[in-house]
Amino acid sequence: MFEIKIDDAKYWKSCIDSIVSLIEEGSFSISKDGISLKAMDPSGISMISFFIPSKAFSTYKVDTQSSIGLNLDSFSKILASARSGEQLQMKDSGKRFSIEFIGKNSRRRYTLPLIDAKKEPDKEPKIDFESFVEVKSESLKEILKDANLLSPYISFKTDKNSFAISAKGDAGDLEEEHQSDGEYIKKLKVDKPSASTFNLDYLSRMVSATTPNSTVKLALKNEEPTKIEYSIGDAEITYYLAPYMES
Repeated sequence: MFEIKIDDAKYWKSCIDSIVSLIEEGSFSISKDGISLKAMDPSGISMISFFIPSKAFSTYKVDTQSSIGLNLDSFSKILASARSGEQLQMKDSGKRFSIEFIGKNSRRRYTLPLIDAKKEPDKEPKIDFESFVEVKSESLKEILKDANLLSPYISFKTDKNSFAISAKGDAGDLEEEHQSDGEYIKKLKVDKPSASTFNLDYLSRMVSATTPNSTVKLALKNEEPTKIEYSIGDAEITYYLAPYMES
């Protein structure tokens, strides 16, 4: 049994958006430490690891660790109805999941059926990354948007003092390079130069839930999955995306 309340319902919507951008259903693990989810997307080329600690909630009552499977697309649509100033209360109700919006003088309740979500991986990939880049989230979104004008794929390349992005397609090519001491890069650490190409649609979806003025961390290694990390308040979101390999 659990009963969880968060003071800003819209904040929880932002957290769920970071998950539903990649998967439509999943299983949350609810423990005394917090709420977590690990899942592969249906294609098998990407993974998300989500965790939000119990301290992020104004009320957090968890009797025993439990797992709840939800249709996240439906959950996200319900959370989109959150109004300014509303609190959100969540609890288990038999074989259903109860969601209640609490306003100053009103309450609105939804229930969702629990589902048997697909068994997901327990562990994240173990990769000895060789390059680490921290960039402004809004700047990264702009670059991904520009690249999408020309190609479904985007390439990242690191060198000792620079981070380069390129996209090549029938409509043309894009090349952009940023020096480590410029405004775009907040931090750059390169143990060994790295270069890989990734699916642009997946990358765009992964960073779509980032908040203004936030930072995105990228970890890279030649022809290995990239690791993408950012925070939404106390929530920590990590993605892995396999590189694109030309056949």
